[in-house]
Amino acid sequence: MTFGAAAVATGLTLAMTVAAPAEAQSLSIDLRAGSVRDQVTTLGRLGGISVVVTDPGLWSKPVPRLRGRMSAVVALRLIAARCGGEVEAIDNLLYRIVPRRTPRPRPTPPRPNPQPEAAKTPEAPPPDIIVIGSKRDLPFGQTAGQVIRVSGQDLELGGAGGTGRLTSRLTTIASTSLGAGRNKLFIRGIADSSFSGPSQATVGQYFGDLRLGYNAPDPDLRLADLAAVEVLAGPQGTLYGAGSMGGLIRLVPNPVELDRTGGSVAIGASATAHGAPGFDTQAVLNLPVVTDRLGIRLVATAVEDGGYIDKPLLGRRNVNTTRIAGGRGTLHLNIADGWSAELIGIAQRIRGADSQYADRDGPFLTRRTRVVEGFGNDFGQGQFVLDGRIGDIRLRSSTGLTALDLTERYDATTPNDPATLFVQTNRTRMIANETRAWVTHANGSGWLLGLSYTGNRTRLLRSFVLPGQRYPLPGVSNHLHELTAYGEASVRLTPAILLTSGARVSRSVLSGAAEDARVQDVPIVSATVATRHEWSVLPSASLLVDLRGGASAFLRYQQGFRPGGLAVDDDYVRQFDSDRVSTIEAGYRFGRAARDPFALTLTTAHTDWRNIQADFLDSGNLPSTANIGNGDVWTVEASGAIRIAKGWRMEGAVSLNDSSVNEGDPNDLPLQGAPGDQGGVSARLRPIPNIADITARIGMSYEAALGDRSRLKVDGWVRYIGLSRLGLGPVLGDEQGNYADSAVTARIGRDRFGVTVGVSNILDARGNRFAMGTPFVTGKEQITPIRPRTFRVGLDTAF
Repeated sequence: MTFGAAAVATGLTLAMTVAAPAEAQSLSIDLRAGSVRDQVTTLGRLGGISVVVTDPGLWSKPVPRLRGRMSAVVALRLIAARCGGEVEAIDNLLYRIVPRRTPRPRPTPPRPNPQPEAAKTPEAPPPDIIVIGSKRDLPFGQTAGQVIRVSGQDLELGGAGGTGRLTSRLTTIASTSLGAGRNKLFIRGIADSSFSGPSQATVGQYFGDLRLGYNAPDPDLRLADLAAVEVLAGPQGTLYGAGSMGGLIRLVPNPVELDRTGGSVAIGASATAHGAPGFDTQAVLNLPVVTDRLGIRLVATAVEDGGYIDKPLLGRRNVNTTRIAGGRGTLHLNIADGWSAELIGIAQRIRGADSQYADRDGPFLTRRTRVVEGFGNDFGQGQFVLDGRIGDIRLRSSTGLTALDLTERYDATTPNDPATLFVQTNRTRMIANETRAWVTHANGSGWLLGLSYTGNRTRLLRSFVLPGQRYPLPGVSNHLHELTAYGEASVRLTPAILLTSGARVSRSVLSGAAEDARVQDVPIVSATVATRHEWSVLPSASLLVDLRGGASAFLRYQQGFRPGGLAVDDDYVRQFDSDRVSTIEAGYRFGRAARDPFALTLTTAHTDWRNIQADFLDSGNLPSTANIGNGDVWTVEASGAIRIAKGWRMEGAVSLNDSSVNEGDPNDLPLQGAPGDQGGVSARLRPIPNIADITARIGMSYEAALGDRSRLKVDGWVRYIGLSRLGLGPVLGDEQGNYADSAVTARIGRDRFGVTVGVSNILDARGNRFAMGTPFVTGKEQITPIRPRTFRVGLDTAF
């Protein structure tokens, strides 16, 4: 949006989905003195309303502190009155502040039986507009690039789930399917492999301002009590550095409320066809300790996903039951006017009784193995966040400690041999700090400067376990120390054109060493300890053009990279080098999916991937990592929404991917699991693994107010996942995907109590999500079935 001669309305829409109209909710308001922008930004987040400011003079005008208990609309009217404006209601959740007009006396005929504002029914929830992941709190309309923001309430409908809840709503995210806490995530076709090895993830995952991991799999945190989840397509190297080549996923938590005691509890029970029952529960407590100064917010979750895979050789049924328990706590302190501090703690424990793959050619949902392939993931993170303002400059510093321990067990039994397990343990410890300062003006111009430090250590330990015996295998440890300076600036060249440019400069010190390396028995390369230093410069530039009718177009260029490290390959410890992507994308946007009668987004991107790092299988079927060549990735993505009738909305999205790998020097490539033919590497182009050629989704939602002040909300969708391949080369080239999934969930009730009913995999369809459960049996023997039809009934209450 721009300020132009044509008097095109400009401003900021700030909202989150709410269950009742803004006039009907009494809130505790405490807005510190500042500009109109500052106060409506905070009010929009707190009250769930959308605000448009049509005059740049009003936008930056100072207003005094506003404090008291009132509705969001009353607070907005006070802000407008203090800045010399007035409020126009577009609907009951969308408002506009305009300069105060000279009153013109005009008789107003009385309206019989006027309908109170609280009784109106919104056509649709307002959009989530502020892109916090931009690190400058930019409005969506002033952000160049593909950004998706999913409401936390939408994700919690039907019980708080994990990352799978997000992937089922979006076509841009792909995932492996080894199990909760073991999966790798991919965005925009940037996928390296099916295994979790020493290489860094291609997708950055963040809670607030700090990453959740470095080179560990998705921790699969429960998406509970979140304001939203943001997905920024990559690369995002300038602002987020290494490990964001494909993009990033950012969890935005609900804030601590300093003057209101409240909370919520939700419970649910589920029944899976051909499987065991399950349950889920979630509790949230917000407690002011010192009113308006100190408060705490606690979240607790517990989930049991019933299993549905049988092991007849062990006489066990429904072996893949998974239990997840965790929570987080936030302590918020208002230090002084404009300054605050937070302590955040996150913990989660996952225990999988067994893996979730099955035999392709055996009876439905069975696996003929003689071992128990259980797994566990323990995750913990602590954060300290300091936030404040000096004049017009915003400051934020975040420091965190992270620990993740992942233990996986794979069946490694060979014919006529005793039952054998391969056990792999990944232990990650990370310390990180980011400190940044920024200024953002109403027209999108501004600047950002930041410093960050990341220290990460990962130990990968491996062994074979037979009855009464354990045989250690060589492992590796990798250490990283990375110091970074970055910056970004935006300039409004014309009322319709916004130019942004930035760069990130990083200095990395990488070191690695062999673990459990028995030099007298195992041939190790000449150096079992290696250290090297790397400089990286990641530039970015974008051009955003506002078009007529509220549409916009953008052109964006950015780079990303991952540092190298050490990996074990056929009992050798070898180095792999850093890789880098360069992406250019173009896009068009019209409307807001959750607000306007019609919305459309189109994006196309080309990525040049150099020196690809990929985890593969060595000749002993053990996971390893190497550089496999260069690649090209093309993606075309489209999404849209249309309001069909009052309360009805339909959404659709499709992602198309086309990729190839140029295999490089055969002498530098592993012989198995890498691109090429067994016994000799060809120069043919291969598709990148685990990325479907097409992913499509259609969703339908309905929301209406009932006569007893209750509301009904129904959300349903159908999703198709096209064909992909497990890995590169003939050994891992098995097909997967090509199936459809579906779900529908309905909630009826008031704000403080509701009943939810839902069913997933409505048609009880069968499909292969992932063609591997253990790397020791590759090819067409394994499938990972989608969860059979599952019914769930839940209750939720708030106080």
